[in-house]
Amino acid sequence: MKLLRVGAPGAERPALLDRDGTTLRDLSGLTADIDAALLADGPALARIRAAADAGELPVLPADGVRVGPPLARVGKVVCIGLNYHDHAAETGAQPPAEPVIFLKAADTVVGPYDTVLVPRGSHKTDWEIELAVVIGRTARYLGEDEDPLAYVAGYTISHDVSEREFQIERGGTWDKGKNCETFNPLGPWLVTADEVPDPQTLRLRLWVNGERRQNGSTADQIFPVREVVRYVSRFMTLYPGDVINTGTPAGVALGQPEPKPYLRAGDVVELEVDALGRQRQEFAQA
Repeated sequence: MKLLRVGAPGAERPALLDRDGTTLRDLSGLTADIDAALLADGPALARIRAAADAGELPVLPADGVRVGPPLARVGKVVCIGLNYHDHAAETGAQPPAEPVIFLKAADTVVGPYDTVLVPRGSHKTDWEIELAVVIGRTARYLGEDEDPLAYVAGYTISHDVSEREFQIERGGTWDKGKNCETFNPLGPWLVTADEVPDPQTLRLRLWVNGERRQNGSTADQIFPVREVVRYVSRFMTLYPGDVINTGTPAGVALGQPEPKPYLRAGDVVELEVDALGRQRQEFAQA
């Protein structure tokens, strides 16, 4: 299923994208929202699936409707840095021996077509397309005999917007360059895990002002999704509604020759991942 939330910020309603790829179906008669409670409720998801298969869900008008983040009240956003061989190479970094973990605040999450703000004083705002994993079952200390993908509710697209000067040149941790307002567009859909049987076969593409900048594959991940979920669960408990951004392939502005083409107000970034849809953001000055 392709689950999404539509409406004004703070007033989104749950919806489902029909199999025709264009019709929106109203889920508000079956669930209050697409959130952690729904993801952890197998019978509720089964009822939604049955109603969709039976054609019982009412149609929602789609023209002009805003698409919000596909998940309400995101728990935590766990991010994996330097997780693609080609991205590590373009930044001059050695492939890490273990996954690099940092966090983004949940309030950085916005809709897939919302405006993204270039922070005040920023000269190095950068793009990063990522596969996002949405957790559906509580995961802690997962062992080698457990399948981490059994704890995944679904997948979506994340835009891990980053300010490189704040991140790298201003001291401390990466947090300053990762947690600026609007720095995590998410969506458009939460695609349930059954529709993505192998998350290591997805192509990721990103364009800036119509020019393709990133064109990678999750097959190039240093630590695949299974290992990422297992590894993170050993350091923090993963709960339904948590999101893991699994890293970005080569092609970011940081990896380009000088003058690096960092983002400015007025730029347009478009992102696409196989089976997960497409995002588009215009950048504006904060």
